[in-house]
Amino acid sequence: MECVILRLLLKLEPRMSTDNLSKEQQIMIMMRKILGAVVRDTTPQPGMKQPLSENTINSIKDCFALIAAREKELAEEAGIDNQMKPRYIDEPSTSKVVSIDKIGMMNSADTDTKK
Repeated sequence: MECVILRLLLKLEPRMSTDNLSKEQQIMIMMRKILGAVVRDTTPQPGMKQPLSENTINSIKDCFALIAAREKELAEEAGIDNQMKPRYIDEPSTSKVVSIDKIGMMNSADTDTKK
């Protein structure tokens, strides 16, 4: 079982720097990734029977909630104000998407006006 978990950890962990994260934060990141992978791997196709029991599904949901709550506590203790929330598609966007092509045109327009 340990080998399977170790392979899962190595497969799921992107090559990001975790030097500035505590062991507890690293563990929570990995647990969230593993739980997510288990959910993805066990989610049946439409019309198929769910392989997990209702108790197991609820336990996984509870684990996600506990991880999120502890991450929030740690962020607050560290003085990090995390006000991120999902944005629904019908909400107005506060960001503006700029095409890479337009960036080149904007730069050439700036140099033309400076001449």
